[in-house]
This record gives sequence, structure tokens and C-alpha cells, in this order.
Amino acid sequence: MPLMRIQLDSDRATARRVLELHRADRIHRPSRDAARAEVWRRGRTPAAEPVFVGVTNGEPVRLLYDVQIYPDTVRGRP
Repeated sequence: MPLMRIQLDSDRATARRVLELHRADRIHRPSRDAARAEVWRRGRTPAAEPVFVGVTNGEPVRLLYDVQIYPDTVRGRP
């Protein structure tokens, strides 16, 4: 299934908290829900829960999520 990379603006404290939760095999529901909402906003249909993949070093800090989407929602495909 195709993946969509979602970048969510964040602050350093939240990014640190999300990373700590990820390392403890837990989830940060608000950011995961925001990633899912962003997929919907872009006109795609999520096929699975967003997967946290990391944090950027830039300013602003961004949370990175990969979200599987249904292939029939990808533009340019039949």
C-alpha cells in the first residue's frame, strides 16, 4: 500500500514527549489523530493507523508520521 509522509509542526517539549512515548512503545494520541486528520484533509483515505517515524531538527520542529493510504485514493491512478 502507498505511504504518505505527514509532517506536523510542534514545539520541542511536545516533540520530546512524543519521542519518549514512542521509545516506551506508547502513543501520543493527539499527534496521531492530527496526522490522520491531515491525510483526510489532503483527500486521501487512511488504511491503517499513523506510524511515528521521527522528529526533525529544524525550526519549527516537526513530528513525522507515515500513514498507509488506500491505493484507489491516490491521484493519477485508475
